[in-house]
Amino acid sequence: MRNFKITLEYDGTRYAGWQAQKSKFPTIQETIEKVLRKIIREDIKLIASGRTDAGVHAAAQIANFKTDSQISREKLQRALNGLLPEDLSVIKIEEAGSDFHSRFTAKSKIYRYTILNRPYRSAFLKNSAFFYPYPLDLGLMRKEARALLGKHDFKAFCASASSAKDTMRTIKKIAIKKKSGLIAIDIEADGFLYNMVRNIVGTLIEIGRGRFSAGSMAKIICSKSRELSGPNVPARGLTLLKVKY
Repeated sequence: MRNFKITLEYDGTRYAGWQAQKSKFPTIQETIEKVLRKIIREDIKLIASGRTDAGVHAAAQIANFKTDSQISREKLQRALNGLLPEDLSVIKIEEAGSDFHSRFTAKSKIYRYTILNRPYRSAFLKNSAFFYPYPLDLGLMRKEARALLGKHDFKAFCASASSAKDTMRTIKKIAIKKKSGLIAIDIEADGFLYNMVRNIVGTLIEIGRGRFSAGSMAKIICSKSRELSGPNVPARGLTLLKVKY
């Protein structure tokens, strides 16, 4: 049996997230599986590196599936891109070893949250960036973000609806950059809790606005209280940039 590893790019605006579910909106998983079944004529089960939420985008989501089909990688990629909607693209298809699992063999993931930080909104970025017109102290945000590095209990940034029993995660890198009115907050970690990135960004914005004082980030982490951290910013600004193996 062959094990295909596929790299996907998608605009998550009109999708109810990755995972197939009962919803009036389509999901990424069910959309691709439906097309795969039409091409390969097998009951394909697609496994992703992680379940992106409704409205979240991906520049390089990784997924894999196993099949008995002898179709070539090139033909499969052409067929998928010919049948999938325009907001979902297959960047690459590789044949992986039988033990490759897109989720369990991943070492880390990198997410980017994009903020449009200028006085006026953008007609072009409305679905890919969070418009925030107020001044932000990037220096203070960067300083406070250092407290996030390393292994911590990130319960304070986990949505109450999460079913996670273990809230310990390791953030390996965090970078905050601004260019032409766009702030990019990149976070690399060995794993993420439900809404973790969006809650961290919401907290950083509160710090940048001066609503949370210096030293707040470390105190919020230690508190393990979601009530003390910042708001959950909109999904549209979040993109899965890369999965490392």
